[in-house]
Amino acid sequence: MTAVDEWEQALAAEGSLTPELVDRIVSLHGDRGHRAIEAVGEERVKSYRDFTVVVGHSEEYVVEDDGCSCRDAEYNLDVDDPEQLCWHAIAVRVARAIDELDKHDMWYSDVHDFI
Repeated sequence: MTAVDEWEQALAAEGSLTPELVDRIVSLHGDRGHRAIEAVGEERVKSYRDFTVVVGHSEEYVVEDDGCSCRDAEYNLDVDDPEQLCWHAIAVRVARAIDELDKHDMWYSDVHDFI
């Protein structure tokens, strides 16, 4: 079990972001963890029928199975290290664990075509 799995399970058991769990996430992920927690608090993690999307400051990022469409995930992270996640993937894990996804009963592909 990875450290990511451990904090995710602890979050799910607690049901909320406690100061101790915030510290665990930030100590493991640094600024990425802080940005992820901020996104969850601002309800920027959205769940659609086909994808989970994190709304950034200039773009929306599709997250699927800890993979993300952002440049950080593409260029800076080791895909073979399960503890290296971009802040969007961390935000999705946090939001799912504490049931804070902004749920939309529609296809993201349809919404994205609308924009």
